[in-house]
Amino acid sequence: MEIERKFLIHTLPEDLDSYPSSTLEQAYLCTEPVVRVRRSDDTYTLTYKSKGLMSREEYNLPLTRDSYEHLKAKADGNVIRKRRYRIPLESGLTIELDLFDTPFEDLRLAEVEFSSEEEALAFVPPPWFGEDVTWSSKYHNSTLSRKHV
Repeated sequence: MEIERKFLIHTLPEDLDSYPSSTLEQAYLCTEPVVRVRRSDDTYTLTYKSKGLMSREEYNLPLTRDSYEHLKAKADGNVIRKRRYRIPLESGLTIELDLFDTPFEDLRLAEVEFSSEEEALAFVPPPWFGEDVTWSSKYHNSTLSRKHV
């Protein structure tokens, strides 16, 4: 089960380059339910996600590079490319800050994953977080993949 909250980001942390980051590329084979292939640096994954906003079932299966490339070619819509920074919080949680490449280069999203819905609902975001968009599917990467650009 994936339990996460999502926020728009308008101001980036000053020391962003001091945090670990990865280059991600993901393509969607289906958006209802979500079936996605992802490359994170040199790791390849097939992911299934059920419907939902804050809480959804999620299953991940490893792929080879060849399998990833074969499936990516079958994607519907946009292939999403972004840099993901992992920023630790004092609470032990981690912010995953995504800075998107073209055509979504103006979009900055932060996600925080939780172990329970109660923990997610009690979360107080850092002051540099913008609008809470957890309850809007508009900011799901699967939705962006279908957006005409």
